Amino acid sequence: MTEIRVPTLGESVTEATIGQWLKKEGDTVKADEPIVELETDKVSVEVPAPAAGVLSKITAKEGDTVELDALLGEIEEGASGGAAKPKSNGAAAKSEGVAKGGAKESAADEGKEVEITAPSSGESVTEADIGEWLVKVGDYVNQDDPVVSLETDKASMDVPAPVSGTIKEIKAEAGATVAVGDVLGIIAEGAKGSSSKSSAEKSSGGKSSGDSKVQGQGPANAPTPRAEASAGESVGAGADDQKLSPAPRRVIEEHNLDASRIQGTGKDGRITKGDALAALESGYSKPAQSKAPAPSAPRELGDREERVKMSRLRQTIARRLKESQDTAAMLTTFNDVDMTAVMEARKAYKDLFEKKHGVKLGFMSFFVKACIAALKEVPDVNAEIEGSDIIYKNHYDIGIAVGTEKGLVVPVLRDADHMSLAGIEKQIVDYGTRARKGDLKLEEMQGGTFTITNGGIYGSLMSTPILNMPQSGILGMHRIEERPVVVNGEIVIRPMMYLALSYDHRIVDGKGAVTFLVRVKENLEDPQRLLLDL
Repeated sequence: MTEIRVPTLGESVTEATIGQWLKKEGDTVKADEPIVELETDKVSVEVPAPAAGVLSKITAKEGDTVELDALLGEIEEGASGGAAKPKSNGAAAKSEGVAKGGAKESAADEGKEVEITAPSSGESVTEADIGEWLVKVGDYVNQDDPVVSLETDKASMDVPAPVSGTIKEIKAEAGATVAVGDVLGIIAEGAKGSSSKSSAEKSSGGKSSGDSKVQGQGPANAPTPRAEASAGESVGAGADDQKLSPAPRRVIEEHNLDASRIQGTGKDGRITKGDALAALESGYSKPAQSKAPAPSAPRELGDREERVKMSRLRQTIARRLKESQDTAAMLTTFNDVDMTAVMEARKAYKDLFEKKHGVKLGFMSFFVKACIAALKEVPDVNAEIEGSDIIYKNHYDIGIAVGTEKGLVVPVLRDADHMSLAGIEKQIVDYGTRARKGDLKLEEMQGGTFTITNGGIYGSLMSTPILNMPQSGILGMHRIEERPVVVNGEIVIRPMMYLALSYDHRIVDGKGAVTFLVRVKENLEDPQRLLLDL
């Protein structure tokens, strides 16, 4: 007998709610097949079967709140059940064709067929869009060659070929949305291009796999049963009309929330418990007799216009920036800083610094060090709000905003307080180079405690940066320009920069914000303070 238990769900998450069981007692399950959906305040996750067999017992019912490692149910290994539901079209096609993660023997001399599947892209990422196929049916590829690009909410990635062989079939066309583990295509291992291509055309009647989907066969690895409602159904309906799991439904009904105003972040746009709680904080109460307005039809475009679908990265950026405005009590305070001391230090040591460390001495390393010293003095700016609690971070992971062609990304300098100026500069150069190539890893953009963004490289004189939630502070740098200032009773020309600190007024008071910005100013105008830990 194998136990099904609640897995670790991420930092600071200690409990979850049973969203729905995807199997019932007596059903046959395969190892690693999703069997129950859990919902936390932040994300919806599926728990896979730890072994193959029959789901003999369910101990935690839908709607129950369970702690980490709590017993959810039991699987009798090796048994075969008679009460299992019929497989969906996708699962049926899968059982007839290729088993998950494995291969099947094909006819003639084409060798075995190997699936190209959508890989896991990191914690909380459950689906992606097909960006483009880098190969076509009939092409021969070597193992680990990139064959298809995927776009998630946070990054783009290339999926490598699992084996060498010929692309026999493409099952998910460009623009399609796929879940983790879905089959993207089939490789005939070892087969040469011509035979594989004719076989693929033969199996599909000369049409692409997208045509077979239209004919009703469905993708070979269909999403799990919880993908029943489209994003439009999930967000546009009221609480009574939506296919809500018990946890968010209870929050919505108890607090009379307007479900039509809640942006679902779960699978297929479903509303999770965390979405409902966030809406509660934002005051999305349902007015009497309110109805969600019907979506307007897209307007017709003129000859000088074109419509382009937003990338998933751009959609995520837009959604999170709006969520930040709607959630935080955001306020911005300003100051200016005389950059003379930093510029003179760079001028005096830039050649020696580059010769020794192999990287140029930039401004950003000074700002990172100055901010860390200020964060230690004003810890509220390095904290975050979670429900009714404040979480103080005793580490300093500084996000550095980097602009790319596809949008803004924020890779994180881990434990930046332990890094040297050279270490910071090297890491920033590496992040910037890989960000523009689209090679950043998902984990490199998660978990920051404070963010710095430099609009000055684009010529910005002053701005009000938007918080990178759930962080409580972000520092905006701007362009340096010579301005007349009064120093010791005399008017002098100095290289000045405006600084902007946007902060969450729910946790950071005005006094703390001003103190933080003044400390950054003092540390930059007199960098020796950093050496003396003043």
